[in-house]
Amino acid sequence: MLTSRTFLKRTRSGAVLKVVREHYLRDDIGCGAAPCQLCGERPSGEVAGLEAQPSGAVSSLCPGPHYLLPDTNLLLHQIDILEDPVIRNVIVLQTVLQEVRNRSAPVYKRIKDAIADPEKHFYSFTNEHRRETYIEQEQGENSNDRNDRAIRVAVKWYNEHLKKLKNEENIQVILLTNDRKNKEKAVEEGITAYTCEEYIKSLVANPELVDRLASVSDEGNEIESGRIIFSEHMPLSKLQQGIKSGIYHQGTFRASRDNYLEATVWVHGNAEENREIIIQGLKNLNRAVHEDIVAVELLAKDDWAAPSSVVLQDDGQNEDDIENEEEKENILKTSVSKKMLRPTGRVVGIIKRNWRPFCGILSKSQIKEARRHLFTPADRRIPRIRIETRQASTLEGQKIIVAIDGWPRNSRYPNGHFVKNLGTAGDKETETEVLLLEHDVPHQPFSQAVLSFLPKMPWSITETDMKFREDLRHLCVCSVDPPGCTDIDDALHCRELENGNLEVGVHIADVSHFIRPGNALDEESAKRGTTVYLCAKVNVVFMDISCLMGLFFCTCNGDVLFLCEQNEGLTISTILPCHASLTYAEAQMRIDSAGMSDDITTSLRGLNKLAKILKKRRIDNGALTLSSPEVRFNMDSETHDPIDLQTKELKETNSMVEEFMLLANISVAQKIYEEFPEHALLRKHPAPPPSNYDILVKASKSKNLEIKTDSAKALADSLDSAECPTFPYLNTLLRILATRCMMQAVYFCSGMDTDFHHYALASPIYTHFTSPIRRYADIIVHRLLAVTIGSDCTYPELTDKHKLADLCKNLNYRHKMAQYAQRASVAFHTQLFFKTKGVMHEEAYILFVRKNAIVVLIPKYGLEGTVFFEEKDKPKPSLTYNDEIPSLTVEDTTFCTFDTVKVNIVLDASNIQHQKIRMALVEPKVKFR
Repeated sequence: MLTSRTFLKRTRSGAVLKVVREHYLRDDIGCGAAPCQLCGERPSGEVAGLEAQPSGAVSSLCPGPHYLLPDTNLLLHQIDILEDPVIRNVIVLQTVLQEVRNRSAPVYKRIKDAIADPEKHFYSFTNEHRRETYIEQEQGENSNDRNDRAIRVAVKWYNEHLKKLKNEENIQVILLTNDRKNKEKAVEEGITAYTCEEYIKSLVANPELVDRLASVSDEGNEIESGRIIFSEHMPLSKLQQGIKSGIYHQGTFRASRDNYLEATVWVHGNAEENREIIIQGLKNLNRAVHEDIVAVELLAKDDWAAPSSVVLQDDGQNEDDIENEEEKENILKTSVSKKMLRPTGRVVGIIKRNWRPFCGILSKSQIKEARRHLFTPADRRIPRIRIETRQASTLEGQKIIVAIDGWPRNSRYPNGHFVKNLGTAGDKETETEVLLLEHDVPHQPFSQAVLSFLPKMPWSITETDMKFREDLRHLCVCSVDPPGCTDIDDALHCRELENGNLEVGVHIADVSHFIRPGNALDEESAKRGTTVYLCAKVNVVFMDISCLMGLFFCTCNGDVLFLCEQNEGLTISTILPCHASLTYAEAQMRIDSAGMSDDITTSLRGLNKLAKILKKRRIDNGALTLSSPEVRFNMDSETHDPIDLQTKELKETNSMVEEFMLLANISVAQKIYEEFPEHALLRKHPAPPPSNYDILVKASKSKNLEIKTDSAKALADSLDSAECPTFPYLNTLLRILATRCMMQAVYFCSGMDTDFHHYALASPIYTHFTSPIRRYADIIVHRLLAVTIGSDCTYPELTDKHKLADLCKNLNYRHKMAQYAQRASVAFHTQLFFKTKGVMHEEAYILFVRKNAIVVLIPKYGLEGTVFFEEKDKPKPSLTYNDEIPSLTVEDTTFCTFDTVKVNIVLDASNIQHQKIRMALVEPKVKFR
């Protein structure tokens, strides 16, 4: 059966088209109850559905067997309740699922996962295509009312249908809705309907579920005080009009980590120099949360401010401490020169909330047995959240997950609800889980569907494989990697040819041979994007099976004779497992050893010689050599606690491998762009805006040095010449500071951009090709290259620039979050290392000067920390801040960037949520008056 609608549509050219939409209706769509004698076999492809005799939670409101049918708003707001194992046998209507999909992609995914979980018994019923449950929209009826009516029609059909089953007890379908109007109409029509709160409170055996109820109404959960703190958010329609007319600016709200009373809004689509708007003060922040999309109104120029250099953290315990906020905001209002002022504004409305579940702990309540508590998120950019819970005594000292429900105008903090207990705060497993969740790192086990696409082991090369591959198993190749490396995905070889040239092979694992487009393994890899390396754990995205793609360069004195346009040097090949798997130190030892002359050693010496030539040429062209302090932990084999911490030592062999990987990446980028000018996946590094270099230029001037930033070449030359014989570490500090000035490198599709340049490498084109085991971007590049050299065929998604652009967006996000997660892991393990060390005195260098503190770096441990000069309950010292030098004078002692100081280091565990390395000044001694 089908229904059809005919209507006229006018095109842009003015032509009128007759459009007919057909809607097919069926009688054989199953109800999902198993087994149902009336429906018989379910259509293939549907997930196993509802239990024949529902069991699980017992409700005092409806003690008999029943199924639950939630409406759209309940699904959107109470997903945490529905995901609980107690809740089973839920009917999700097609009408509801479509609405959820349009309104919230994250909730839609969670519901789809629940439907796919056979233990949950969630059933997706396509009511819009079952003859008895499909309804037309009536004249004068809006789409929301039509959908509510469709939901009630489906509930009535289910109840009538289930009465016909041959069961001892009738199974009832209960409508769950928080919409008062929808509930009233349902009751009038004889449908059993409850609010989510009514139903959950009726589950007497599961009182803990009450804590997970979301507060969907701001007004219904406001604090007793009628005082209005924040201005009202403007409706979306007015915001859109204001943005269109230029009155308001739309952008991403980014809260400060160091100052909870300050944020910036990165305006979408504005000119480069006007992209950021500063927001300062609680009322101007106006209930925006980090990463929300907001509308901002610019203040008058007389009210513009400069970015604050004050470190200010919300460490209070009183949720109504508004009186103290004005005093704190006054600290931000210091006189600065006009050239330091930046566009400043206030948030007038929220375009899109970007709330997610947040990890953290409960703040200790001052009132015993109180139900209302403050939750402190692990991420300092997120405000504390007010929740109600009866489990406070149980949850004390635990890391938990809380979700935000709303933020009333008269509340200092948003309202939320408890979601899940993760475990004891400070426990390694718990903190690792928090770290992964906070950085949105997918870490669930691979599904059986994904694992089913892995080749059966042991795997070996077949004759079919060799038809498309060059046999290079006679070559003597080796890998050079960090100690303990298990995902070996590249190898090298070098040998002298009869004409005196050197043949260099860069061999990269051909993971794309095993991960075929569109299968479950490919889709999961695309979602995860990259491997995340934590200090004691690796969150693996791919599995390593050796099958290598070869790239060859014939070189003489470093001249690359590789001709991309003729495919010379490009081949899909097979090599034997590496003749040697060496660490950087082992490879360096072979190169330096006068007594070794075997094939591997000779190959390494040839590679090292050429690498030096290649590196010099890159640097001569303007490539930057930057620096960042990196540390390595030695772990106890039993406890996995860090027992030693040291900065990584780089050898010539590190640079040797890097040069050939860079050369391979650049060469492949050129080749795939020539073949796919609209669809090449490339990587670019934008040049920083001039303002980014302010801190570097000012800091160098304080040491009578000049750093030029007109171009990458000028910056590289300036850094090379910035030497101080009496202070050899100064150059490293300058390079560390220069690294902080850089923009983030990003993946992009060549058909969606015009600027391909990689600033730091001084290369006109670049991509990632050399690590397909740990990066999905490299797999796409391998597929493009395979098509280019005729060893594989293309597929639609590979030549769709819009889909590639969406893929790049996800890859950039995953790469960024992986970096943050890795840094957080280093910070946590550094805390573990210092936990048993007591107070230690170490030499440090000042990296940044703030208005009330200095940020120092301890090179010995690659450790960065803040030394504060103001302490609670102690007299405040005289502080004078000079932004031009920059410097901070504390009483009579002046501190400048790059000054050498001595600090003591101790782990402060007084705050279980934010245990941190505390640093206090030892030398020079400050004399307080």
